[in-house]
Amino acid sequence: MLEELEIHNLGPIRSALIAPAGGMTAITGETGAGKSMLLSAIRLISGGPSDGGRVSVGAQEAWAQGVFEVASSPAAVAAAREAGFEPEDGELFLSRKVPASGRSRSMLSGRSVPRSVLASVAAELVTIHGQADQLRIATVSRQREFLDRYAGDEVALAAYGKTWNALRAMDERLERLSSQESSMRQQADYLRESIERINRVDPQPGEMDELRARRDRIENAAEIAEGVTRALGALDASQVADDVESASAADLIDRASQALRAIHVEGVFSELADRLDSISTDLSDVVFSLSGEVDNEASVEDLDAINGRIHELTRRWGPELSDVITWRDKAVYDLEDLDASPEKVEQLEAERAQLLEAAKKAAQAVSKRRRAAAKELASKVTAELDSLAMGTSKLEIRVAEREQLDATGADDIEFLFTPFPGSPQLPMGKSASGGELSRLMLALELVAAEKHVVAGGTVPPMTFIFDEVDAGVGGKAAVELGARLAKLAQSAQVLVVTHLPQVASWADEQYVVAKGETKDGSIATTISQVRGDERVHEIARMLSGSESETSLEHAEELLKSSVLD
Repeated sequence: MLEELEIHNLGPIRSALIAPAGGMTAITGETGAGKSMLLSAIRLISGGPSDGGRVSVGAQEAWAQGVFEVASSPAAVAAAREAGFEPEDGELFLSRKVPASGRSRSMLSGRSVPRSVLASVAAELVTIHGQADQLRIATVSRQREFLDRYAGDEVALAAYGKTWNALRAMDERLERLSSQESSMRQQADYLRESIERINRVDPQPGEMDELRARRDRIENAAEIAEGVTRALGALDASQVADDVESASAADLIDRASQALRAIHVEGVFSELADRLDSISTDLSDVVFSLSGEVDNEASVEDLDAINGRIHELTRRWGPELSDVITWRDKAVYDLEDLDASPEKVEQLEAERAQLLEAAKKAAQAVSKRRRAAAKELASKVTAELDSLAMGTSKLEIRVAEREQLDATGADDIEFLFTPFPGSPQLPMGKSASGGELSRLMLALELVAAEKHVVAGGTVPPMTFIFDEVDAGVGGKAAVELGARLAKLAQSAQVLVVTHLPQVASWADEQYVVAKGETKDGSIATTISQVRGDERVHEIARMLSGSESETSLEHAEELLKSSVLD
């Protein structure tokens, strides 16, 4: 939901701040006052094209910012997170700077981003139904997306997407096998030779640490031998020299223990003797282990073999043994594809045939749901048009199944609009005026919102902006148009730019755009919120162009009657 829109130096608007209602907000004002600049600001923060010519005269740059509440919009949050942004306090700030000359700058929550990022986030927050913006619904992809959202069958779409991706992966695999036969044979020979060389060495997980430890021992053999000999000489000289008469450390400890046990007095002496016996046992184990190390010497040849093994394994496929093993295991898998034997190709083609049948079956399930949804949607929209002063108009949604599959299924989808009896069916966008197209989009959004509510779900949070929706409408039809906008505003935020009091009277909040003279004598546009008596006076002005007692009474009556049952 758009919580706040701030504008500086955009066209005639020097500075403006509006806080739209959560429901319906009407933007009114005399023709030429600058209401279109509000739409321009929203298009800018939605990632639309910029135009330095719209910067206010005398200003260096224009700036617009929208503050959106996104706590209830998981799609917008996901789009922001994908770009590396986390909403703060459930809000996102979308802003745009447009210099009088040069490139514009897009920002998301205060940080510069590509314009495409701003557009991807805004697409989940704002839908503009102006004459230029609605031409997008004329594209096949937009119409298909709208129909799929209405059908609400994410399960069938996801199932088809999974089978389609598997089919495409298999096609790419087969194409790789057939188009790279010569180079693949060379690659296969290389992989096969490399696998054999690695297997001859037979690397084992963790072996590198063991080899490096052995190498370190060999390289420090002299130092190890000297240290072991000196330690043994101190502990038990008989282990390193013949005819040594001096007692070993263990012998001395044993003598001390026997001396203590010879004291026939109960108490501490016996305990100390036990401790000396334990020390003697540990000392004997140490002497035994060290004596085994004296003869455990490795040759230079051992060192060369270890260095050679380490180098052979890691030079080409390293840097670690784990990398070598991982490379070999992947090479074995790749070799299966490169060894494109007729049997292998035949097996893959059989698998592809199975995937194709599964994809066709999944596409048929999607098509069935689309056809049912298209019939229901077109019927309800046509009925809705009757209340929008378009009773002779008709919408048909054509779903034509085709043989060839693509990422979206097996359907060609087309929204066809008949503006009046006898008129040929024409694609949307080519058969309706700006006002008709706005009302047609209003009818589509109303029916879609009602479908979600009736189904017990919630309407995806969105800010809808309507421009020219009241073109060519008046009288009772204008009242009904306002009521329909107010109905949509029960489940979404709606901003409508209108010149009809019958439409504006239904709004929860109203802002007036007006031109006036500034202190320096220049002309600028102001935007102000009107409530209470101020709003009555604005509605009266819209009704008759004056604020007479009669028009004021009529305005009060209109505001009181503009309430949904």
